[in-house]
Amino acid sequence: MKDTDTPLPPDALARRLTEIYDLVGPLYRRAQRSVEQGLAADGLSVGVRAVLTLLHRNGPMTVPQMGRAQAISRQFVQRMVNEGAALGLVESIPNPAHRRSSLIRLTGPGQDTIAAVLDREHRLLRDVGGDLTDADVATCRRVLGAMLAALDHVDDA
Repeated sequence: MKDTDTPLPPDALARRLTEIYDLVGPLYRRAQRSVEQGLAADGLSVGVRAVLTLLHRNGPMTVPQMGRAQAISRQFVQRMVNEGAALGLVESIPNPAHRRSSLIRLTGPGQDTIAAVLDREHRLLRDVGGDLTDADVATCRRVLGAMLAALDHVDDA
């Protein structure tokens, strides 16, 4: 019987992690298309949804903080913030820690919008099934987190 709790040697681990990458790409693209379809009714883009979600989960943030959190350029985040502001979903407020980098926060309509979007997505994810356990999800998060950390050296710009 194979011991599944023994750490894999580097070459075996690399082969197994490649299997994960092979699943993550199609998963990401399908999830993005699903999100886009759900957001169409709200008039939101995936980028604005990402900004709203970050602010919903973390509270007010600067544009550079959001860029780092999502591993995307500040310029792209700024465009999404501008789009969200034009829709009345986010606003800039003074940043007591840094005068030149405003904090971005959700407005009341922004709070309502992202709550509705996340609720809709939550209802869809309830149908995943597969008898997954909390331990399964924790392991998945740990593996994906380690894979992401291994790519920290990659330039986000």
